[in-house]
Amino acid sequence: MSLDQAFASFDALWSPRIVTSVNDYDVRLTKVRGEHLWHVHDHTDEFFLVLDGELHIDLREPAGERRVTLPRGSLFTVPRGTEHKPFAPEGARLLLFEPTGTPTVGDRHDEIPDHVDATTGHALSE
Repeated sequence: MSLDQAFASFDALWSPRIVTSVNDYDVRLTKVRGEHLWHVHDHTDEFFLVLDGELHIDLREPAGERRVTLPRGSLFTVPRGTEHKPFAPEGARLLLFEPTGTPTVGDRHDEIPDHVDATTGHALSE
C-alpha cells in the first residue's frame, strides 16, 4: 500500500482511516490541523507516529501538565488513563495504532467540537 495514495484518498481532518488490521489492532491514518479535545482512554494506550508535519500533545499527569512536541519521524505513546489533547497548528499526517473499536474521543472527554469526528475509524475507501 502506498501511504501517499492512501492519504490522497481523503480530505477530512481528525477522521482516521483504517488501512489494515494486525491481530486485534487497527492501523489508522489521519490528517490533523488545529486542536482535538481533552480526552482519556481508560483501558488502552494511544500510539502516535508523525509521518509529516509536527504534532503537540498536552498531557495532564499526576505531577502536573506537560507538552510533548513530536516532529516528523517521531513517535509517542500516551499511557492509558492519561488525559491528553493533541493539536497541530500547521497540520500533520499521523499513523495511529490502537485496539479495534477504540473511539477517537476516548472513554471520557470534553464537549466534542464540530471539526472532530467521533468515530472508531472509517474504512479507507469511505
